[in-house]
Amino acid sequence: MIFICYPRCTTCQKAKKWLQENGVAFVERHIKDDNPTVEELKEWHRISGLPLKRFFNTSSQQYRQLKLKDKLPSMSEDEQYELLASDGMLVKRPILVGDGFVLVGFNQTGWQEALGIG
Repeated sequence: MIFICYPRCTTCQKAKKWLQENGVAFVERHIKDDNPTVEELKEWHRISGLPLKRFFNTSSQQYRQLKLKDKLPSMSEDEQYELLASDGMLVKRPILVGDGFVLVGFNQTGWQEALGIG
């Protein structure tokens, strides 16, 4: 599994600790140093079944500065993918990519169900 995170993010820290405590093996990937590519984002979006807007970090400074709340509805999916791939800080985190699933944001119950824990 790939655990995509921003190490200084408290939610990412909580998720990482939870994964370690539950014996889940993963490879950690720093979202700012290694931005997701457009191709990865398209694949993760498809697998996740989530609306594309759920991949945006709506609490980031960049999101607010770029006024994306107002702009996203008029942007094409391709434009949104390009924007997400341009800056890892625009992407909601953490993301856990496993065999046949993609989890966006840390929700302990959802992660337990997806991983068959507890």
